[in-house]
Amino acid sequence: MDPEVPTLEEETIRRRRRPLFRHSRVPVRMLVPNFFTLLGLCAGLTSIRMGIEGRYDLALAAIVFAACLDGIDGRIARLLKASSRFGAELDSLADFVNFGVAPAFLVFNWGLGDLKSAGWICVMMFALASALRLARFNAAIDDDKPKWQSNYFTGMPTPAAAIVVMLPVYLHHLGLESLKSPLALKFVLVYTLFIAFMMVSTIPTYSGKLLGERIGREWVLPMFFVALGGVAMLATYPYETLAAISIAYLAMIPVSWKRFQKKVEETARAVDAGVPSPAPATAAGVPPAPAAAAPTQDAPVAAGPAPPQPAPPSGKVFPIRPGDPPR
Repeated sequence: MDPEVPTLEEETIRRRRRPLFRHSRVPVRMLVPNFFTLLGLCAGLTSIRMGIEGRYDLALAAIVFAACLDGIDGRIARLLKASSRFGAELDSLADFVNFGVAPAFLVFNWGLGDLKSAGWICVMMFALASALRLARFNAAIDDDKPKWQSNYFTGMPTPAAAIVVMLPVYLHHLGLESLKSPLALKFVLVYTLFIAFMMVSTIPTYSGKLLGERIGREWVLPMFFVALGGVAMLATYPYETLAAISIAYLAMIPVSWKRFQKKVEETARAVDAGVPSPAPATAAGVPPAPAAAAPTQDAPVAAGPAPPQPAPPSGKVFPIRPGDPPR
């Protein structure tokens, strides 16, 4: 028997006995983020129903609405200082339904159902990938990492994957009727599996978490203008806007990866510059020779060994800087 198994069982029992809330009376502000999470869950369940009924417009709108709520419930929890373990678990379960199950049902009912078992296996792999992605995210919450890494996700987040995986649906509603042909559906199947792989991969993607902390005063009005323009475009031209957002997000993945690797190299160089190099390896039992002192700017390197300096007489202070008279 593995000696670590009893320790893991004790740790699991200890965590299960831990109360969800620290106090017997929970502040009302702790309930506000959970209300937004439950509202998003209702939107995801409604999307499943609309997708089964073939009302794809409302199904897409419900998923987008759930994604917007998912983007603000965490920020509201941090602003109100209402984060809790209960809220984190509820958010993960809601994300699995909203961005794993609902998009899978929608894509299957839209076109992949024509591929029979192959289409079902494809959307099932997408839903399982979202579950694995959320489990990995929850397990890595307590990991210590540099602050700049908070600006990147490991793999594609589930809300983004739910929006991007429905790109064929957007293009079909824009007039590309050929996307429902048998050959095109096979490409849609491969595309869906690719998005599922991106969720469980370790490819860094830009998150923008640090973007919302502080902005310059000169960017306040432009930010309002861009936000209102985006909402107006999404309400007026939903399929065009979602298709453009999906294509732009996919194009940003290589850029995010390159920036992440560059940041890792800069961090590694900074660490190497601040940590002294290890002592050279020597034969067993033989201590390493002391390293020669580096010459300073004021003392040039002599051709031979430096002659021994006489000890200064007691009671007299010698100058530290050259040219100063002794005191």
